[in-house]
Amino acid sequence: MNIAILGGTGKEGAGLGARWALVGHSIIIGSRDPERAKTKAAELRERTSKMAIMGESNAEAAKLGEVIVIALPASGLATTLPEVREGCRGKVVISTVVPLTFGGPRLYTPPAAGSAAEEAQALLPDANVVAAFHHIAADELSETDHAIECDLLLCGADAAAKETASQLGRSMGLRPIDVGPLSNAGPLEGITAVLTTVNRRYKLKNSGFKITGL
Repeated sequence: MNIAILGGTGKEGAGLGARWALVGHSIIIGSRDPERAKTKAAELRERTSKMAIMGESNAEAAKLGEVIVIALPASGLATTLPEVREGCRGKVVISTVVPLTFGGPRLYTPPAAGSAAEEAQALLPDANVVAAFHHIAADELSETDHAIECDLLLCGADAAAKETASQLGRSMGLRPIDVGPLSNAGPLEGITAVLTTVNRRYKLKNSGFKITGL
């Protein structure tokens, strides 16, 4: 697939891009700063020895991508997504965003919409938003020399869009598990806050999540 990663210069977005590039997908790294995106794309090409990685502005990346992945900070959704709405029209958009607030009374701080994914769907009404990939640690994504010990939980309103996200998960060796409609995105995103706390308490970087009984 041709995958555009908005906010792809960050650790999560770059890790996803590297994993997908290594299994044959084409990657477009998006950023507010096109030059920064091009620099990151060059780093990933060198790291993976895969040439199908390019860097563009977020808006241009959205136009070029077959599937769009949002790896932006939660605070950037309201300013960035309206600019990419046309490029996302009719496409599968995967939100990896988790609204965390470090240093406050609550680590997980969802927006009024209920979750970052639901906020993204409201800002991109012509796209099919799926919530996925939140709870796979960026450090785990970056260490591409070993498999990821984690299930892929995902949710969304459109079955075909969820299958697309599932295919992307399977391509990097993950077992996808459909956890229902997009209204479940809040609890799904909140798992990341739990894993973040586990990592801190037990001095880990890569705690994961698996469903038993399946």
